[in-house]
Formats: sequence, structure tokens, C-alpha cells
Amino acid sequence: MSEAEEVKLEDKTVYLVGTAHVSEESVRDVERTIDLLKPDIVAVELCEQRLSALKEEKRWGETEITDVLKSGRIYLFLLQILLTNFQRKVGSKVGVKPGAEMLNAVKIAEDRKIQVALVDRNVGVTLKRAMKLLTLKEKLKLFSGLVYELIAGEEVSKELIEQLKKKDVLTELMEELAREAPSLKKVLVDERDEYIALSISSLKAKKVVAVIGAGHLEGVKRNLLQIQTKGHVGEGKQALEQTSIDKGINMKYAGYAIPALFLLLLVVVLWTKGPEMALKIGLVWIVSHSLLAALGVVLMMGHPVSIAIALVTAPITPFHPLSVGMLAAYAEFKMRKPRVNDFTELLNLGSIRDAYRNRVTRIFLIMLAADLCNNMASGLTILVGIIIPYFSKVIL
Repeated sequence: MSEAEEVKLEDKTVYLVGTAHVSEESVRDVERTIDLLKPDIVAVELCEQRLSALKEEKRWGETEITDVLKSGRIYLFLLQILLTNFQRKVGSKVGVKPGAEMLNAVKIAEDRKIQVALVDRNVGVTLKRAMKLLTLKEKLKLFSGLVYELIAGEEVSKELIEQLKKKDVLTELMEELAREAPSLKKVLVDERDEYIALSISSLKAKKVVAVIGAGHLEGVKRNLLQIQTKGHVGEGKQALEQTSIDKGINMKYAGYAIPALFLLLLVVVLWTKGPEMALKIGLVWIVSHSLLAALGVVLMMGHPVSIAIALVTAPITPFHPLSVGMLAAYAEFKMRKPRVNDFTELLNLGSIRDAYRNRVTRIFLIMLAADLCNNMASGLTILVGIIIPYFSKVIL
């Protein structure tokens, strides 16, 4: 990574500096390249939000938990904790703070009176697009991966550190997750390659040094060359900044498919087998949802009030926009308000026990567990509702 990759465009020359976000050599490479090339603009793979976080060392202390709960950004919240935690662990091994080379590029440019351009897409937009593209199956796989990382991801091997000197941490993790959640890789890597290239190509300068993660190097270079030959790439920056993504199916209403199927089943059973059998199936729905959702909260060590909320609301919430997990999590938030220390410790989670003890992560674990158990109860009830009336004369 000691040599910058040169890409000649029609009106400018771009020098791409690929870095690893936890490599001390990357920090030195950035300074040497800027001093050697003396560019008109230094472009960095950051947005305003991420630069502010690096400069002011903001953490989760400013996060509005109720906002996260209401907006359904639980997976994003946990994913950010995982990524930041992982970067911190690797950074502590090599003695470099994650993102140091990006911040160093900005400081060097400012010291030398060189214009700085932030060429990455807003991190909030990126995460919103990732969340909307994830399927339920991918979300579940992602959650299981997060839990596994907390349980088994304590040590960072020397081999992995050497590998991360060739790729930035975010890209490395996304490529690993791509097998389980392709949507994440598409939004967090591929789309950003395109966005960064479009941002760089629009800069008004003759010479540009672009400091980007090593994992983005080839993608950005490829997109820049496509812009040079074809004059465009993809649908443009405006399309990549949209947070409303058409997935072909309105997922807001797709969640009602299972309860609608249950109501249809109930009507069929009532019509063909009579009210007694329909009542029994209705009781199975109520009991299974209440017990399984409450069990999920119990397993996450929820407050008794949170457990009670899950027990009472679980049978109703499949027919309502508010999920049982959201209600139970809100109850947990009210009964055990997170402390300042809970936020500061988010970046030091090293085991599943730490996640249980931390009042912030426990709120989200409760939300996930209650919703997962409630969805299982819905599927179980429909299965029982089909089997019992038509393949058996008794219930349970």
C-alpha cells in the first residue's frame, strides 16, 4: 500500500491510496503521499457524521434509545457495536486507533492548507438502505452471528491482523457476512464503491489524492474508469442517497401475511369443523404466543414487568404495527433505564455475559428474542391448526 494507484480522468488525475483502518503503516503512507504529490484536494472515505465522530470521539452516549426502538434500527445498532468493537480489538493489538489514517489525512490537508473533500455516503443513509434490503432470514443470520461473535470472538489472531493490513476491517467483515447476508455487502461495499467514485469524479481539481479503505480500492478504481469511458456509472448519486428502496413487495404489509393466514385458517375451521374446534385453535394461538414470547424475555433476563408485558400483548401484536418485542423492550427501558456507564461500556463488550449485564444491549436482546419467539409461535399455531382438525380427533 506504499504506492498510490494512478487513475487518469478527462479533467483530473486521481491517486488512490488504499489503507487498512487499523494499520500504523497506513497512517505513515497517507502523510508521505500527500507531501510527495501535493494535490489540489485530499478526498477521504468519510462523511460529515463519521468525521465528527472521529474528531470528537463521540460514542453511544448520545444515542436515543427510544428513537432506535421506534425506528426498528435494532440490527443496525448491534451491527455498529460489533464493527466498532472488532476494530477496537484489532486496533489495540497493533497500537493504532481505528480510522486514524482517515483523520490523519484530514489533519495533514488542513495543516498544509489543502482542500478536504468528504466523498463517502452519509453513514445513516447507508445503514438505512442496508436494513431495508435485508430479508428476515438474513436478519436472523446476522443476529446469530452477532451473538456468536460476543461468545467466541474474544481473541484476534495474528493471521487476521496481517490480513487486515491488506483490507479495511469493515470490508473484511462484510465479505465474510456476504455469504450469510448478501444485501449487506451490496450496500456497504459495492454501492459505496460507486458513490465514492462518483464523488471523486465530480471534484473540481487537477490533482486529487483519495484516501480510501483497501477493500474499496479495486471497486472505486473500476467505477472511475467506467465513468471515464462511458461518462456515467449506475443510476447516479441521487439514486444511491434514497432510503426508500423498492423491493418489489411492500415489507410493511408483508408482515401481516402470517396473521392473515391464521385468520383464514380460523374461518375455514369454523366453517368445516364448527366453533368448538375453532375455539381450541384460538386458544393454541393465545397460549403459544404468550408463553413463548415471555420465555424469550426470561431468557434475556428481562424485568418482571417486561415479562408480563410480553405475556399479555404477544397474542395481539401480530395484528398490530407495534411488535411484542418493541413493547417489552420499552417496558425494560422504563424499568431499568440505561446509565452513563452502560453507554461507555458498549465498546468494551467481550462476551455474551457482558451483553446481558449491559442495560443498553439487554434492551435490544429482549426485543429480538420476544419477536423471534412470537414469530415461532405463529408458525406453530398454523401448523397445529392444519394438523389437528384434519389429521386427528383430539387436540394436544
